[in-house]
Amino acid sequence: MSTILNTNGDNLEVPALKNAAGFRCAIFTAEWNPKVTHALRDGAVAVLKEAGVDETRIVLEDVPGTVELVNAAGLAAHQMRDLDAIIIIGCVIRGDTPHFDYVCDIVAEGTARLNAKGETPVIFGVLTVNKEQEALDRAGGCLGNKGAEAAVAAIKMANLHYRMKLL
Repeated sequence: MSTILNTNGDNLEVPALKNAAGFRCAIFTAEWNPKVTHALRDGAVAVLKEAGVDETRIVLEDVPGTVELVNAAGLAAHQMRDLDAIIIIGCVIRGDTPHFDYVCDIVAEGTARLNAKGETPVIFGVLTVNKEQEALDRAGGCLGNKGAEAAVAAIKMANLHYRMKLL
């Protein structure tokens, strides 16, 4: 996950928000593998709250699956101009068919295209794993919570965008 920090379960340092009072974030969560995706979402929300973000400034929406995360993020970036960051959360577990590869390719490429526009940062909080246990280890287990790490990345990118607007 290129946009998520690699803490290997160590404690996260939550950065200060440059524009804490105005910060607004949308988190889109895939409904597939809810035991994992809900834990990731909850980790992200906890970090944002720890950073001082009011719960009313966090938009939470579920989408049917991981592929739909790209559409939701694109819609939010286009329609919700006051967002400082968008976090997409999903979990794709490899199976016996090529479906895993198609889903991973679609969401990774779609997220990259959104980010290349340089507008609202879209943080890739999608686990792509071989087995459910690998996902659970990254959703609050022995390898930390990658949703929480996604929120740290969202704060850092929002801070970068805030600084660039001041130049």
